[in-house]
Amino acid sequence: MTATMSRLYDVSLCGSLRARNSHLEREQAIAVDDLLEYNTFVPVGHEGGPYRLSLALADACLALHVTKDQGAHVVRHYVSLTSFHRLFKDYFLICKSHNFALIRPDPQRLEAIDMRRRAVHDDASELLRERLAPKVTVDKNTARRPFTLIYALFAERHSESIPEAPRPSLRKLCAGAGMGTAICIEAWRAEQRR
Repeated sequence: MTATMSRLYDVSLCGSLRARNSHLEREQAIAVDDLLEYNTFVPVGHEGGPYRLSLALADACLALHVTKDQGAHVVRHYVSLTSFHRLFKDYFLICKSHNFALIRPDPQRLEAIDMRRRAVHDDASELLRERLAPKVTVDKNTARRPFTLIYALFAERHSESIPEAPRPSLRKLCAGAGMGTAICIEAWRAEQRR
């Protein structure tokens, strides 16, 4: 099987998954771009990609509909989001901590928060891989992106978890739910040197 045959070439988000906040829309767009650039995606028992993936929310489930490039149905799979609630809650708390840490940036604290964020993201991607396994095989990096997409939707309902840097000079640099922390640290260090 060639690399092209085991890849996604298109990802679309149903209206139920689209964020209405500009910051979160950007997070989703980045996640989709990353997903398209680097992915391994193989529906079980199917060897004829590349594939198109449509994601939507259906009740308390993430609905995945996979088709071929001409629209031929490959597989439809529903992943219950109930088992992700603890991870979402942890991620919200980490993002909230990140927001508070930006008030008085401390490189060590920001790095620790970012390490915790990555650990929760890794846990979520492993759980998603397990839930997809009956129908789709994905690698770790491919599984990380849908969590970002889903998080953006749920974060919209918890405005305190949406990051916003306290000072205008850092606002542009510290855009991301824990993303860009290295840039924030560098900005803080440059500000301390002045």
